[in-house]
Amino acid sequence: MSAPPFAGKSVALVLGSGGARGLAHIGVIEHVIALGFDIRYIAGSSMGAVVGGIYAAGKLDSYAAWARGLQRRDIISLLDLSFGLQGLFKGERIIAELKHLTGERNIEDLDIGFTAVATDIHEQREVWINSGPLFDAIRASTAMPTVFTPHHHMGRVLVDGGLLNPVPIAPALNHDVDLIIAVTLNGRQEGALDIAAAGVDLGAPEVPGIFDLISMTVDTMQTSISRMKLAAYSPDIVIEIPRNVCTFYDYHKAEMLIDLGREKAQAVLGPVD
Repeated sequence: MSAPPFAGKSVALVLGSGGARGLAHIGVIEHVIALGFDIRYIAGSSMGAVVGGIYAAGKLDSYAAWARGLQRRDIISLLDLSFGLQGLFKGERIIAELKHLTGERNIEDLDIGFTAVATDIHEQREVWINSGPLFDAIRASTAMPTVFTPHHHMGRVLVDGGLLNPVPIAPALNHDVDLIIAVTLNGRQEGALDIAAAGVDLGAPEVPGIFDLISMTVDTMQTSISRMKLAAYSPDIVIEIPRNVCTFYDYHKAEMLIDLGREKAQAVLGPVD
């Protein structure tokens, strides 16, 4: 049997932000491994930091199994109200569940390099977290404003990394690898009908509710920034997850999203022999 086509090639993965669509990162990683790539480094923003950090800790299989079993009621039970003005939820219950799966780890002790990207809300700049407790980095990188409370870390007030860098390619540029593979969760929509071209009048569009409005606002911003980052840094390979495959909060669709990530990775990198 011949060796996989990419056997031994070193790669840095860049895992983007995009809410529940980030579960597609699991399928991408699984396919990259199956092709024989040697993953040396991961940079992740928001859900990209969650999946990337858990993979770097060697627990991706456990996390994937847990995610596949999530139902809507399970997701609701993981949301701990903050009863304050800094955000709707504290996020501590989710982090505790992830720690239970992975264990307490420091980033510098992981088997591969890892950086989580967050945003310093006072300094209005991105922060790269590549040392210290893994789940401090993940909590900071996923602190979506209005949804989760900010995370205080190293004297900073940090929020979601996707606000400024939804596809954090820059941290990967400093690493000696054969290829940089970036996964954006704000890819082109699939199956979208061009209503204007079809001459169909659907009337006034529906005004979204508050949670959908937050999701759509973040997606609009991140899609624009992602395009600029990909154009500016030009990673070797880009894998796109369509932004319309699910809403920001559809974490109960893990099976479909993991399969989609594997499918999109295969379309770009080729199948496993």
